[in-house]
Amino acid sequence: MSDSPKKIDPRWSGQITPELAEAVQAAAVDGRITCPVLRKLAESFGVAYKVAGTAADQAGIKVKNCDLGCF
Repeated sequence: MSDSPKKIDPRWSGQITPELAEAVQAAAVDGRITCPVLRKLAESFGVAYKVAGTAADQAGIKVKNCDLGCF
């Protein structure tokens, strides 16, 4: 596994609002967020899962317990 940062796709990063970015950071614990929490945030902000995942990537937050492969 590589420690290099993930490549950020501009299609998704352009849809991240400051409010979504703040909510993702607030929900993270020790630099990690669970898949169900991130999916719920995406749904509550009305964005695609990829947008919420990109918000986590930009903040350096790792997604854990991802069962669906959304992120």
